[in-house]
Amino acid sequence: MSTRPHEPRPEEQGPEPADDAAPTVTGDPGEGRARSGVRKAVIGLFAAAAVFAYALDQLSKFWVSTTMEEGERIAVLPPVLHWYYIRNSGAAFSIGENFTWVFTIIMACVSIAVLVFIRRVGSLWWGLALGFLLGGALGNLTDRLFRPPSFGMGHVVDFIQLPNFAIFNIADSAVVCAVSIIVILTLRGIGADGRRLSSGKSDEDAEGDRS
Repeated sequence: MSTRPHEPRPEEQGPEPADDAAPTVTGDPGEGRARSGVRKAVIGLFAAAAVFAYALDQLSKFWVSTTMEEGERIAVLPPVLHWYYIRNSGAAFSIGENFTWVFTIIMACVSIAVLVFIRRVGSLWWGLALGFLLGGALGNLTDRLFRPPSFGMGHVVDFIQLPNFAIFNIADSAVVCAVSIIVILTLRGIGADGRRLSSGKSDEDAEGDRS
């Protein structure tokens, strides 16, 4: 007499084995490498622009302060351009001469903010603009911190004179260039992440509306 082997009931059976062949959802590795490449390019351009602006500013100030007397004026391209060596305790047009420490704090905050924000940037043009902004801010901040009369209250070296305009330096020029680039990018709807928007819509949405 044969006996049939006991077959376990469904509730007695263990859990079904996991399907090792189940696909795993992952991002596109090609897209990840592309973003990483853009990211490195942005950081590289940002660092290069910042170092260039800072170095050119400090070298030009060193040259002026060691070869010219304060108050001396030299014609370069008269009547358009002169070197006019002054030391400015305030901002443009000598505004706020009695509040030098305020400008020191502002430039320090700007420098920190740029270093924090650059991690979100995915556009080469934004990287260039922020590099110029950081280099210019650090250039004048160095003067505030280490030039006479005292730490944090130093006077900024200005020497570039144009007709009917404030006397300024390379750091000021770098900041103006940075702001100009940022304004142009904003007007064109190019965000810091490199994506272009138009009236709150992406290019694809705008193209669909035009169609």
